Amino acid sequence: MAAKRTARQFFGQLPVVHQLRQSIGLQRGMLVAGLVITAVFVIVAIFAAYIAPYSYNQLRGPDGLFGSQQPPSPEHLLGTTVGGYDVLSRTIWGAQTALLVIIIAVLLSVFVGVILGLISGYIGGWLDRVLVVIADAIYAFPTLLLAIVAAIAISGGQSGLWGGLFAAGISITVVFIPQYFRVVRAEVVRVKSEAFVESARVMGASTWRIMFRHVFRNSTRTLPLILTLNASEAILTLAGLGFLGFGIEPTAAAEWGYDLRKSIGDVTSGIWWTAIPPGIAIVIAVLGVTLVGESLNDLADPRLRARRRATGGTPADAVAASQPVAREEMGEVV
Repeated sequence: MAAKRTARQFFGQLPVVHQLRQSIGLQRGMLVAGLVITAVFVIVAIFAAYIAPYSYNQLRGPDGLFGSQQPPSPEHLLGTTVGGYDVLSRTIWGAQTALLVIIIAVLLSVFVGVILGLISGYIGGWLDRVLVVIADAIYAFPTLLLAIVAAIAISGGQSGLWGGLFAAGISITVVFIPQYFRVVRAEVVRVKSEAFVESARVMGASTWRIMFRHVFRNSTRTLPLILTLNASEAILTLAGLGFLGFGIEPTAAAEWGYDLRKSIGDVTSGIWWTAIPPGIAIVIAVLGVTLVGESLNDLADPRLRARRRATGGTPADAVAASQPVAREEMGEVV
């Protein structure tokens, strides 16, 4: 029984599970819908090779070439593109490309942004001023424009699968690093003046031990919220790069933005099946990740959480919900 209770408590404290138990009403519906859409997106991306009827660069079947701009049929449920590729297959394989770029971009930006924010906020001085100026200068540039410049500098605009994935991921990373840097730095500046940090200094703990053992743990609580919101922005940035012609070669990987770019001329000719599937895929993927991020953001706000509980529960629930707010305003840990 004790082992089951411990496992249940551990499972209940997992980030998304804990927020799901806290949510109620419409907020829970949004979070569940976002989780379901995101889970479908991830599953399709992982098992694209088994779900897609053809490969992303396949032009020929048992009966010969697929043909260009063929309408939907039993052989090609969503038709074929102007280049002769199967639309359904490229849409499914595009989810895998988007997921890989999200993983590369988010991991790199979190690692670099968190480390720089931790060092800048704790050490301070001239190093902090230099890093803040650089981060603000990068943050001032338009996201897509900065990603285009980085993509051109890294890969010359287009490249193969892994070269294109890393080029797109690093391009998006340059945009995301200032966001993680600013958030972590602000938290570090606040946390380093707390009493437990002063106690660690008095006990003779080294600077690096205090930074990574005490300050780091208490400065990264909001990162899951930024991570989910940045994942949706990474999908849009990748699609924008592909739409403008700075993405991945079509023979190296399927990419939704590139397919949209090639379907512009088809729309004016009444050929709808080449543009709608990749466009819907972008909208659904971004919607799912955004719903998760916005729901987690609402649940992280104690005032908003208390107000929603007060309006959706009993008066006793409203009183109980307002107590954590008061304690958090006084700076106590809830």
